[in-house]
Amino acid sequence: MISLQEAIFQRTSRRNYLPAPIESAKKSALVSAIGQCNRESGLSMQFVENGGDAFNGLAKSYGMFSGVRSLIVMKGDKKDVNMEEKIGFMGEHIVLEATRLHLGTCWVGASFDKNNPIFDIGEDEKMVCVVPVGNVQPDKTVREKFIRRMSHGKTKPQEHFYIADAVLPDWFLKAIAAVQVAPSAVNRQKYKFIFANGAVEAVSNDTSQFAMIDLGIAKAHFVIAADGKFEWGNHAFYTKP
Repeated sequence: MISLQEAIFQRTSRRNYLPAPIESAKKSALVSAIGQCNRESGLSMQFVENGGDAFNGLAKSYGMFSGVRSLIVMKGDKKDVNMEEKIGFMGEHIVLEATRLHLGTCWVGASFDKNNPIFDIGEDEKMVCVVPVGNVQPDKTVREKFIRRMSHGKTKPQEHFYIADAVLPDWFLKAIAAVQVAPSAVNRQKYKFIFANGAVEAVSNDTSQFAMIDLGIAKAHFVIAADGKFEWGNHAFYTKP
């Protein structure tokens, strides 16, 4: 099985899923990863095996998804000020685990029916997005390729992602290469990693709905590539191992 670092560069958003259910061993591994991430973060993310109804019909998914069967519901305590960032950080670890299991995934924040009864959301919880997960064919369909071209645009250069006051060490550039391929809502990627006075700070100037989820995903890619740990929050600092 590939490593999480390798999965970063293999992961790609998939929107067309095969009808076969996820194999039991893969499902167990995925549920275990979700449980571990919940315990570490205080989130309440949940695997839903038969959640495709939230994507059924053109009005719900805008025709962008087909064959969705299983979902990971990204939710947590609405009083947790870092909840959305935690979902991005922990959720991306789960997405990469799914990639290691040869399953397709896609972060979805809007094009599904949030009010569908399949979602079990407590009074103290907030659902911010979902991740369809399932079997996919090895190559993207023509429609998937078209949607990627329309929504993704050109890959931003590595210089877009950092500000530095000194010659950058190899470990930092390795981490930035991982950040460069991090998924982000409509490919905004409006965050930077500031290398100054020997310290690393993660900063987002984005005010959009999914800004902190995006920042959490980017931080996940950074620490997987470089090890170490980030504090929660905007303008948070990184600690090397």
